[in-house]
Amino acid sequence: MDNNSLWKKVLDEISVNLDSMSFETWFNSIDFLDIKDNTIRLVVPIMFYKNHIDEHYKQLILDSFNKLLLNPVDNIVYILEKDLNNILEVEKGESKPVKVNDFNSYNNFNSNLKNNYTFDSFVVGESNKFAQAAALAVAENPGTMYNPLFIYGNSGLGKTHLMHAIGNYIVNKHKLRVLYVTCDNFMNDFVGLSRNNQQNMNNLDYIEFFKNKYRNIDVLIIDDIQFLGGAEKSQQEFFHTFNNLYNDSKQIIVSSDRSPEDLKFLEDRLKTRFCWGLQVDIDPPDTSLKVAIIKKKIRGENIILNDDVVNYIASNVGNDVRQLEGSINRLVAYSAIMNESNITVDFAMEALKDFTRKQVTDSNNIRKIQKEVANFYKISYEDMKSKKRTPSLAIPRQVAMYLCRKLTDESYERIGIEFSGKNHATVIHACNKIAGEMKTNSSLKSAIDDIEKQLT
Repeated sequence: MDNNSLWKKVLDEISVNLDSMSFETWFNSIDFLDIKDNTIRLVVPIMFYKNHIDEHYKQLILDSFNKLLLNPVDNIVYILEKDLNNILEVEKGESKPVKVNDFNSYNNFNSNLKNNYTFDSFVVGESNKFAQAAALAVAENPGTMYNPLFIYGNSGLGKTHLMHAIGNYIVNKHKLRVLYVTCDNFMNDFVGLSRNNQQNMNNLDYIEFFKNKYRNIDVLIIDDIQFLGGAEKSQQEFFHTFNNLYNDSKQIIVSSDRSPEDLKFLEDRLKTRFCWGLQVDIDPPDTSLKVAIIKKKIRGENIILNDDVVNYIASNVGNDVRQLEGSINRLVAYSAIMNESNITVDFAMEALKDFTRKQVTDSNNIRKIQKEVANFYKISYEDMKSKKRTPSLAIPRQVAMYLCRKLTDESYERIGIEFSGKNHATVIHACNKIAGEMKTNSSLKSAIDDIEKQLT
């Protein structure tokens, strides 16, 4: 059966399953090109057709083809009419589908991925199942749906794990070049701070190195994009890198501790692009998910925890995965040192007393501290976060920075971002100043003690 005959029979099959208006609207304007590597290639007039057909009719098309084919097809790619001639010309000149140099560059490519972060090792619950499903969908079809994928949520909830899982899946299944970097890595590469890798390079060489690293790839995964706030030139370069990859249908995956709308110090054009694809959030785990994480974590360890101990840990240790993992590591080490295999609730309470105390500390996030300090000093929350430099705001702002550093695990950079993009040196100065003055200024110390009591 030639392609025209095959496509006619497929359309006949599809028309039986659709009303006439839907069929004429969506299928009269597309053409069947061919089948390559179990993949159907369809020609569409505009990208809107591709998005709608892929979302609503993909499975119907695959099923209709598979009723007529001996070798089943399992995927569809879409070619814009305006690109068809160029693609066909390029393919005529290709003697091999994969060039030797491309294969070698894939083998030698450093993805920076952690092999132990996979979908199999990610524990799914109500708080993260949508994010996990979206991540798997992207991993199965990189660059074709949900691009970019924007994952956000508080620190320690599994964003990084999911991003590595996507990368590992794509590398293992699709053999594509995946690059995982943190936002700090990107900025350091851009400003040329990583000099140890370019001792013999001139400026032009380094520019070429940067562009090859970030643009000559198939998937870019960048963690903690919120730290790009305030770095104007780095934002500009990331904007151009994003556009280059997106226009080439390369997958982009980004994480942040907040939604794109809340990234106050990023350019609007970047925030707009983050909204082009799919945004998914991860909430803190509920008790049942914590229990599942604890049980998975202790597999292979030389301890046995009964349900009472597991439930105690799940109910009393933190609200994120990192704290749970840290508590299990602590309990395993403590039981080994104390030569105790019978882990009771009392034993767990003794081993994890620092973790359960820390839970109160970790519940005080930056914004809560800012609001409490603003309320104490009778200033507005907006003024606390603003760039105003009036004397009446200096001490409250420095006190808030000091308490943020003391009562949370956030970095100086992260705290600075929440105070109108102050740099880390400003936050360090504020913390040191307040700590020093508390030694001689009893009224200041009393004020900070009162604020802490309200927070705890």
